[in-house]
Amino acid sequence: MQKRQVYLDHGATSPLREEAFEAMLPYLQDKYGNPSSMHSSGRDARHAVERAREQTALALGAEPDEIFFTSGGTEANNIAIKGTAKRTARARKKKGHLVTSSVEHHAVLNVCKELADEGFQVTFLPVDRYGLVSVESVKRALTPETFLISIMTANNEVGTIEPVAEIGALARERGILFHTDAVQAVGQLPIDLRDLKVDLLSLSAHKFNGPKGVGALYVRRGTPVEPLYGGGGQERGLRPGTENVAGIIGLARALELAVEELPEKTRWLQALRDRLIEGLLGMGDVVLNGHPSSRLPGNVNVSFNYIEGEALLLGLDLEGIAASSGSACTSGSPEPSHVLLAMGLDHQIARGSLRLTLGRGNSDADVDYLFTVLSPLVKRLRKMSALYPGQG
Repeated sequence: MQKRQVYLDHGATSPLREEAFEAMLPYLQDKYGNPSSMHSSGRDARHAVERAREQTALALGAEPDEIFFTSGGTEANNIAIKGTAKRTARARKKKGHLVTSSVEHHAVLNVCKELADEGFQVTFLPVDRYGLVSVESVKRALTPETFLISIMTANNEVGTIEPVAEIGALARERGILFHTDAVQAVGQLPIDLRDLKVDLLSLSAHKFNGPKGVGALYVRRGTPVEPLYGGGGQERGLRPGTENVAGIIGLARALELAVEELPEKTRWLQALRDRLIEGLLGMGDVVLNGHPSSRLPGNVNVSFNYIEGEALLLGLDLEGIAASSGSACTSGSPEPSHVLLAMGLDHQIARGSLRLTLGRGNSDADVDYLFTVLSPLVKRLRKMSALYPGQG
């Protein structure tokens, strides 16, 4: 069998597409002005940033003045949550209550834990066995002190799509701000902020074939949010610091193309995903994690009983296949995924998880190669396991 290089970790990061790179290139070389400078080079950079803001807003169904560029999804989440907490506490002269879920990315979970340490009340909602947050549980958690709900659009590990439209409608009805971490969803699912009742939305360019180190935060007009730190007046004072001009241009171009290609991309990704799921479940003692149908088109997360996920990853990597066992941000952690544990999986099964995330460039040949490598690898690892029936 000829060794191939197969990338099945688009959920961690995706390759920069050529069109985005080409759009960025002039601003990495010749057009290097600071957007805050008054001279022509600076003005050119400022015009480029504002054009990118318009492109980004158009792709999301927002207005340009509702888009704020950041260094990525983590910073966008921090501004959204801490920024509203800070502003609300100042206005109310007391620390209030916020609601989130137990399966959020650590860029949300850890921010909420920090706020809890500072005296804010935080409710971490449970999920069902598919990783779904119940709208009813959100409703029950609300109090007169609740100022923010933060629920992700789609889970980064298991791909489950959360009921953000319904939660947003509930929040709007109660006069509570609603933030969604849409880092995994933008470029993968249709997002139209004219219809979606969210006040704040976070995204990151490298998840939809844009550059790393740049993201954006949508802030609906009139939403009270404060900057996290002092500095200049960039991004209308919400995110001070010299703008990453080339990165912002790459984000806008990649997002524009991702939205344009979304219907066709969704069709072939779902077909690949479903074929992948069928083949994996056919190996026996394999559990599909996440919702069986309401999931990201390119996400497959399974647990192999009697096997350590790390051993699977190393075996696949030796054969040229890149995959993961969960969030790239927790790589190297000896603990099982907090998402899988929150869904009710026991530690042993959770430790045998494998996340395969498909994207641009993947094909049926990649899936064929994965099966060719994975099937004997699973058999070999199970024979080595003391937990496997008949062993020991």
